[in-house]
Amino acid sequence: MNIAVTTVTKAGRDERHRVIFAGICALILTVGLARFAYTPMLPIMRDQAGLSHLAGGWLATINYAGYMSGALLAASISDLGRKFVLYRIGLVIGVLSTAAMGLTDNVLLWAGLRFVAGFSSTGGLLLASGLVLNWLIRQGHRPELGLHFMGIGLGIAVSGIAVGAMADWLTWDRQWLGLGALGLAFFLPAWFWLPAPVSMQASAGQVAPALAAPTQRWMWLMIASYFCAGFGFVISATFIVAILVKLPLLAGKGSWVWVIVGLAAAPSGFVWDRVAHALGRIRALMIAYGSQVISIALPVLTDSPALNVLGALLFGATFVGIVSLTLTIVGRHFPANPAKAMAKMTLSYGVAQIVAPAMAGYIATATGNYHGALIVTAVIMVAGMGLLQALIREERRAAHP
Repeated sequence: MNIAVTTVTKAGRDERHRVIFAGICALILTVGLARFAYTPMLPIMRDQAGLSHLAGGWLATINYAGYMSGALLAASISDLGRKFVLYRIGLVIGVLSTAAMGLTDNVLLWAGLRFVAGFSSTGGLLLASGLVLNWLIRQGHRPELGLHFMGIGLGIAVSGIAVGAMADWLTWDRQWLGLGALGLAFFLPAWFWLPAPVSMQASAGQVAPALAAPTQRWMWLMIASYFCAGFGFVISATFIVAILVKLPLLAGKGSWVWVIVGLAAAPSGFVWDRVAHALGRIRALMIAYGSQVISIALPVLTDSPALNVLGALLFGATFVGIVSLTLTIVGRHFPANPAKAMAKMTLSYGVAQIVAPAMAGYIATATGNYHGALIVTAVIMVAGMGLLQALIREERRAAHP
């Protein structure tokens, strides 16, 4: 009897590991490679393909527009089976759109490819997150996504290492082809190891108790604060390498700066889960926002390579935690279909990611640097902290009407 129980328990653990690993691979492919490889490739494309500051900003904006369109589509779909199909479509697009960047030097075609790459990232960041959370809840596991979101940091590190390794012996176009080929290694487990979802009604006996549905004011405060987080995230995620490689000691080392960001990000979701257990998720979010404000301000305040690398570390250590904590909070309030609730939240995040890169591109073109954009971004992140404080007050009010 004990042997049978032990075997079942081990099988359950093994399945949990496979499901989480599949989600991690989906994030590495659709976010780390299809979406974020553009960051270390940006200065290379400027040098070798003649990409301008303005065009670079617009390509980033178009990429995030693709992500937002995917979020809109995900938000409009309630059926988990259809979400699963869309998830798999995102995996295929992630591989193809990455490789195809190396097949043309036409800016309009690049724009189209960045759009569909952004669309594909919905598969890893939004749909896979919801599908993994749905599976964890159905199987009675703790509904946390810290381990799953390691995939973002690992994806950043993988893209940075790959670009750094190829930079000295491949041209920009062949690097994109190499990144697409690398994506196939993560495509396979992401495709085969994430099981098709089962409705919550079909597995109601296994479901952990849900939190009470939030008030409308709570939702609007969370959406607004997440908009601020999206603004802070996208400016650093898009331009941090281009900013830091202008420092003499970091010249030519842009891809390795990106690796540092990824390595800091990889364990951060798990770490922020522990912080949230100790302090509460909203307070943990406020600390993460404040830390990211420091990371954004450092390039404006100092030219010290050490302090700027510290800023990159802080950015990596916070942005995944912000995403993980926010989506976990929302998903726990809507366990039957967390991906739909996450998609609605992500629309505000996506709007910020459309507006911010274009703004930064215009400011950089006008001033010759990104300092103005960084200052605006820091102010917006501070406003986000104020919204989170209001969110805490709203929770207290709802708990004690």
